[in-house]
Amino acid sequence: MTLRNQVLIWVAFLVVLVLLLWLFRGILLPFVVGAALAYLLNPLVNQLQKWRFGRGWATAVVLLSVITIFVGLFFMLVPLIGQQVIGLIQRLPGYVTDLQALITRWSPEINEWLGPERAAQLQTSISGMATQVLSFIATLPAELVNIGLTGAGVIGFTLLTPVVAFYLLLDWEGMVRGLQGLLPRDSRGEINGILSDIDKSMAGVIRGQGGVLLIDAAYYATALSLLGLNFGLAVGLMAGLLSFIPFVGFAFGFALSVGIAIVQFWPNYWMVVAVCAIFLGWQFIEGNILYPKLVGSSININPVWLMFALLAFGALFGFVGLLLAVPLAAIVAVLIRYGVKKYKASALYQGTNGDADGDASAA
Repeated sequence: MTLRNQVLIWVAFLVVLVLLLWLFRGILLPFVVGAALAYLLNPLVNQLQKWRFGRGWATAVVLLSVITIFVGLFFMLVPLIGQQVIGLIQRLPGYVTDLQALITRWSPEINEWLGPERAAQLQTSISGMATQVLSFIATLPAELVNIGLTGAGVIGFTLLTPVVAFYLLLDWEGMVRGLQGLLPRDSRGEINGILSDIDKSMAGVIRGQGGVLLIDAAYYATALSLLGLNFGLAVGLMAGLLSFIPFVGFAFGFALSVGIAIVQFWPNYWMVVAVCAIFLGWQFIEGNILYPKLVGSSININPVWLMFALLAFGALFGFVGLLLAVPLAAIVAVLIRYGVKKYKASALYQGTNGDADGDASAA
């Protein structure tokens, strides 16, 4: 088979896959989360198998342990978190109004410090931000319905996701062997090399970046709560969980926390400085210690490409697209790097002038 035909086959396969994802996007959420959970827990199941557990027993033990931990955390934390989130949503318009009032009261000092033109720009920016926040609050119930977070959707997701994860974990080795058997024999070694790179990248996304995300959420929630910031637990968790979008989690949490701190603590500006230090200090630790240790260079995705993937997949597939965006971006990045490597090794890139000159000099 020629290279052209191979490329056409893979492009057609990709188009069909995207079309199927788009057609079934409304029911994919439990399957996507179940598959991610199975991929995440498979190393634990393999470890239990090495300790002479059967595959079925190992799968049941690991999955039941995870469900028990999750249910325990749910009943301990969700009532408190839900109360804080609801309180924050109800109080947020008041915070915006109080912040605007403070800025109006400080307008002479701000005009003297920044100048009339920049002071007017600051007030316009805060007014625009307030309008966006209030419109987001107004549309939040509709957005929750759109991503399936209704009563029936939550119940279906809760019941179906563990079942999907269980059966995928149970037959994981069989699925891998089946896929291996479908690979073209002549190219099996090269394809296995690509799949190995994809596996490393996916491990960095799901295990590494997922770990960073959870640590971010725990740190922000704990630090802001200990500082005494109103709704610090809810703000910290939202900032941490939004960290999968580059800079968005930090920017969201920083802006919201500083705004609340100004209204709550002023004129004690040291508390505002402390809130800033929590975010700026953790950004340094995350970027220089946490992220290199847990994720390393396995993902190797440009943040601009990652943000584009999140927006594109979110627009195409909704909430499911947001979940799929980062893993698919990692896969595409591996394939692009492989394509560039093959291109640089081809005659199209290297040309034939060097060979011709060598032949002429030898003659």
